[in-house]
Amino acid sequence: MRFLQSIVLFLFGLSAFAQEKTIDFDAPDSLYREDQFYIGLTYNKLQNTPKDLSQNKFSSGISVGFLRDMPFNKSRTWAIAAGLGYSLNIFNDNLLINQPSVSPSSENIYSFDADLIYSKNKMTLHYIDLPIELRWRTSTPESHRFWRVYTGFKFSYLFYDQYKFVGSGETIKVTGNEDYNKLQYGVYIATGWNTWNFHAYYGLNPMFKNAKVDGQSIDMKTFNLGLMFYIL
Repeated sequence: MRFLQSIVLFLFGLSAFAQEKTIDFDAPDSLYREDQFYIGLTYNKLQNTPKDLSQNKFSSGISVGFLRDMPFNKSRTWAIAAGLGYSLNIFNDNLLINQPSVSPSSENIYSFDADLIYSKNKMTLHYIDLPIELRWRTSTPESHRFWRVYTGFKFSYLFYDQYKFVGSGETIKVTGNEDYNKLQYGVYIATGWNTWNFHAYYGLNPMFKNAKVDGQSIDMKTFNLGLMFYIL
């Protein structure tokens, strides 16, 4: 009986306390974080290319992921963030890749042919991304509409690649190309207002590690320009 009486008294006390300390769920959260999902759309421009290389059609890219926000000042206008994402980059150009049919382990052949007529010649690259960034923004607990400048460093691991050529009565596909650098890294910046943000990424290491065309190393890097959308 005493145990039951104790429980009843405890519940009455808790009820009285709750009435005095009503929780305001609409009150601003002074310890908010800008944890955000992101979606990026880019135009991919190749840099440091062989002299005969030219891009044709539209080379596009898309990236999605999540970033964990970690503010480090009292007003929470400065933060660092780390995340995980996925990106797809497509490059349409005139660099031809052919794998000899003698053996799957044979070296790929890279070439240019100005007289060759084709409808498709593209590289499709799939990456797992690990972005790390420094953030500045004008956000407040009352509003999530603000100016931002986010800049950082991104590691990308190539987990699937495909080259496809369609033309001159034949179709060529090359996947699992060992000439690609599996690990890509570069710097980026995203700046803008609210949802709409300009985004730029510059790769610091070459896409290929040991490929050559006409005796020249293919040391091209990627430069991506586009828009980044952040979603709380």
